[in-house]
Amino acid sequence: MLKTNWKRNLYILMVCQFFVMGAMTMIIPFLPLYLQELGVTDPQAVSRWAGIIFGANFLTAFLFSPLWGRLADRHGRKLMLLRSGFGMALVVSLTGFATGPWSLLLLRLLNGMISGFIPAAITLVSMSTPKKRVGYALGMLQAGAVAGGVCGPLFGGILADLIGFRMVFYVTGLTILITAFVVLYFVKEDKKKKVQSVEKTDTIEDFKKIASTQPILPLFFVFFIVQCALIGINPLLSLFVQDLTTTQNVAFYSGLALSVMGFANMSASPFLGKLSDRKGAHFVLLFSLLFAAIVTFPQAFVQSYWQLIIFRFLLGLCLGGLLPSINSLIRNLAPEGMESRTFGFSNSFMYLGTMIGPIAGGWLTSVAGIRSLFITSTILLLINAFVVKYKVIPGMKRRISHAKAG
Repeated sequence: MLKTNWKRNLYILMVCQFFVMGAMTMIIPFLPLYLQELGVTDPQAVSRWAGIIFGANFLTAFLFSPLWGRLADRHGRKLMLLRSGFGMALVVSLTGFATGPWSLLLLRLLNGMISGFIPAAITLVSMSTPKKRVGYALGMLQAGAVAGGVCGPLFGGILADLIGFRMVFYVTGLTILITAFVVLYFVKEDKKKKVQSVEKTDTIEDFKKIASTQPILPLFFVFFIVQCALIGINPLLSLFVQDLTTTQNVAFYSGLALSVMGFANMSASPFLGKLSDRKGAHFVLLFSLLFAAIVTFPQAFVQSYWQLIIFRFLLGLCLGGLLPSINSLIRNLAPEGMESRTFGFSNSFMYLGTMIGPIAGGWLTSVAGIRSLFITSTILLLINAFVVKYKVIPGMKRRISHAKAG
C-alpha cells in the first residue's frame, strides 16, 4: 500500500501543482500593468511598487513557514495542503477587488501568510517516497509545477487582453479552489507517518538543531541566493519586454518570455532528477548553477525580444536541476522527526530570497536600469556555485564517510 500511495500522491500532486502554479503565475505578466490601471502612472513608481507588492507575499510566507512546518510534523502534511489551497482560493479572488496599490499590498501580505501549497506538496511527496527515488519524484513534481508555469503566464497574458486584469484573479481563485478539493478527496497520507511526536521546543531551538546538521545551513543560503538572483527579475520582465518590442500586446509577450523558460525547466527536470539519484544531487546543483550564470550574463546585452527568448530558454534548462536538487539534499539531511520543520526553515529562506529579490530588483531598476539586474544575478549565481563547491560538497562527503564508518 505504501508503494502504491507514494506513486499515487506523486501523480495527483503533479497535476495539482500544474494548476496551482498555472493559476498563480497568470498574474505575473501584467502585475506592473495592473498597478497602472489602479492609478500608479509614474514609471519609476511602477517599478518600485511592482517589486514591493510582488515581494510582500513572501515576507509573510517567510515569517509563517516555520509555524506551518511544526504543525505539519504534528498534524500531517495533507492538512497544510488543504489550509493553503482553500485559503489562497479566497484571498486571490479578493485581489480582483483591489482599489489601489495599498489594498493590493495588504492582500498580497495576507496571501503569503496562508500560502505554501507547493512547498507542502514537496514535503509530503519527499516524506512518502523511498529515499533512493526522491530525486526522481521531486524532478517529476517540479515538472508539474513548471508545466503550470509554462501555461500560466501565457494564458494570463491572453486572458488579461481578452477579459481584463480583474477577471483573471477570479479565474485564478476558482482554479485553486478546485485543486484544493482534489487534494481533499484523492491524496492519501500514510497514517503511521502522519503524526510525529514533537518536543516542546521553540523555533530558535529547532533552528539551532537543524542548522547544526551540516551542510544544511549552506544549503539554506544557496536556496536564498537562487531565489534572489532568478525570481527578482520575473515581476519586472514585462518592463524589459516593453523596451524590446513595439507591440501593444505587452502582457502576452511577457507571458511568452516566462513560459519558454518554464517549458525548458519542465523538459529538463525529470532527467536531471534521475541524474541526481545516480550521480548525487550536489553535483547536479553545482553544474546547474555554473550554466545558469553563463546564460544569464548575456541577457543584459540583448537587442531584440527573440534574443531574450533564446537565453530564457537556456536558463530554464538550468532551473530543472536547481530546486529539485536542493530539496532532495534537504530531505536526505533533515534530522529524523524534524523533516517538515527542516522544510519549513528551508521554505523561509526561499521566501526571503523571493521577497528581497523583487524589492531589490525594483530599486536597482529605478536607479541603474533593468539590464543591471542580469549582471547582478550572474554575480550572485557565481557566489552560489562557490558555496556549493567549498561548503556543500565537502559537507556531503564528510557525512557520507561518517555514515560508512558508523
